[in-house]
Amino acid sequence: MRTIRALWGSSHPGPTLVVTALAFALGLSTGLEPWRLAVLTAAVFAGQISVGISNDALDAPRDKAVGREDKPIARGVIGERTAWVAASATLVLALTLSAPLGWRMLSAHALALGSAWAYNAGLKSTVVSIVPFLVSFGVFPSLATLSAPDPAFAAAWAWIAGAALGAAVHLTNVLPDLDDDERTGVRGLPHRLGARTATLVAAGAVVLGAVAVLVGSSAGELTAVPVVSWVFFSAVVVVALVTVWRAVTRPPTRALFRLVMLAALLLATQLVASGGALVA
Repeated sequence: MRTIRALWGSSHPGPTLVVTALAFALGLSTGLEPWRLAVLTAAVFAGQISVGISNDALDAPRDKAVGREDKPIARGVIGERTAWVAASATLVLALTLSAPLGWRMLSAHALALGSAWAYNAGLKSTVVSIVPFLVSFGVFPSLATLSAPDPAFAAAWAWIAGAALGAAVHLTNVLPDLDDDERTGVRGLPHRLGARTATLVAAGAVVLGAVAVLVGSSAGELTAVPVVSWVFFSAVVVVALVTVWRAVTRPPTRALFRLVMLAALLLATQLVASGGALVA
């Protein structure tokens, strides 16, 4: 149990559960059969665990150097070899679970996971660190639509919204760790932009995603947009504006990270609410 708890702690539990819940919600909103919905959710859950644990396994030397007490591998609670076995096993499990949903779903999930692992393996320290997030989150809405009996890729606006969500997550997720990252040689795009600029770009990305969902899900007929879509769109814009105001008028703090994450969560909810129109 100690090892299982440590592995779970290394899987980035928060993001893992949020992304899994988003996959479930998108599958539900697109009307997947119960067994397809269950398999999709389990596959995404296993994949996210593999991404989280591999991230911590690769970062263990850096985490040890800066004294990250919240990282089980860096603390020595579990060994790196154990972590790699778990990460590899859950990756294989994720792809195995994806197979019954069709080769298109399997291919899309493999692309999303491959992109995420590439980020962990080194792209996180480069100027193109945002690319894996654009790819993985961009393809993410299609995991639900490709899991249907009649598989199809999600509409272009859903790809834009997913990529915008990924950009916002990446640009703000590292904000609390900027100093530690700089000390250990990690210089991705957010580090090069700086906390304030990264926050402003992330807020803009969320608004772009919200516009894509609003316009795309209604086929451009804004008069036909349901009230609930306008509510979520308005909420995203309001939170983004508050974020921009704080970023411009005050020194960067963890509050900026929380505000952008709130806007991103609202965008994800808006995307789910438009699930019936996801298919191109």
